[in-house]
Amino acid sequence: MNIAVAVLARAPMASVPDIDVTGELLRVVLSLGGIIALIFAAGWLTRRLQSRQFIGGRRLRCVESMSISARERVLLIEADGKRLLIGVGTGGVRALHVYEGTVAAEQAPTPVAMPPFAELLSRLGRKS
Repeated sequence: MNIAVAVLARAPMASVPDIDVTGELLRVVLSLGGIIALIFAAGWLTRRLQSRQFIGGRRLRCVESMSISARERVLLIEADGKRLLIGVGTGGVRALHVYEGTVAAEQAPTPVAMPPFAELLSRLGRKS
């Protein structure tokens, strides 16, 4: 028994690696930030590609849609410069009205200018 204790006492202790907690925490936070940045970049890219107008390739577009009930919708479709009002439901698709003439170019709505953030904060401070 004394021999076993003597052998164990002379054996080198298994070294436990020192863990740099600050470095590991920094690595995890940077990895998480990179993943979040990739998610935002993918969302931006998909929105950018969906709003892109293909020249000469798209002659059909949905101008507006409105839900009538759970299964029926009314769509305003623009095709080759004409507009069609189409009803879509469980019974199928039906053209409700075809507008005659060509469609005038739509004007983009003008964006509403937001006041600066500092001005909003000052207004909030004055109310209380």
